[in-house]
Amino acid sequence: MLLSVKNLHVKYGNIEALHGISFDVEEGEIVTLIGANGAGKSTTLHTITRLPPPDGPRVTQGDILFKGQSILHTPPHKIVSDLHITLAPEGRRIFGNLTVLENLTLATYARKDRDRIHGDLQRVFELFPRLEERSKQRSESLSGGEQQMLAVGRALMSGSRFLLLDEPSMGLAPLLMFEKFRTLKRLNEEGLSILLIEQNARIALKFAHRGYVLDTGEIVAQGTSEQLANDPDVKKAYLGG
Repeated sequence: MLLSVKNLHVKYGNIEALHGISFDVEEGEIVTLIGANGAGKSTTLHTITRLPPPDGPRVTQGDILFKGQSILHTPPHKIVSDLHITLAPEGRRIFGNLTVLENLTLATYARKDRDRIHGDLQRVFELFPRLEERSKQRSESLSGGEQQMLAVGRALMSGSRFLLLDEPSMGLAPLLMFEKFRTLKRLNEEGLSILLIEQNARIALKFAHRGYVLDTGEIVAQGTSEQLANDPDVKKAYLGG
């Protein structure tokens, strides 16, 4: 098993955000977490990557295992450099005053396989040709869709083998959204494991292998994407009936 979250309880201050959630991601899978705003989806990703905001989240019970080993006390930089787990966060969080190329290059700072960086850069440009076209532009000048491409490209440049995505389609036009997900599917077919948070549950279930439904910090449903897409309660709450 690549990732196992076991009975995870997480608090912000005195408020419990996750109430004992458990889920798994196998190597080579796309797994999605769906749920309303405030359900605890982003908190889950922040807890896995050890990159929370200064005031939380804080694990009070449970464990997170990566390839069978607990990572609860693994320093954030080791999550990226040694475990090759990378988060493409909600809102992109790119460095607007840096060029596209500088953003991509900055992501390689902790890599030990320096000989592979140039090849990975060419791979990112192959996946997202617009980034190569705009490589010398300041990233703040990019469109929303291009910034989303950059956020994913930056994650890949870190050497990621397990990509955590937080709302990758936010702000994208439908055509760009489907193009983005087709690219992610292609990366998955080449061996990249993906844990996906996506407000558009319909498209998330279309591209994922399996999913879990989070509701106010608890997992209330799980199954294959097909099972969830056909679940009456899931359809009513998240798929428009």
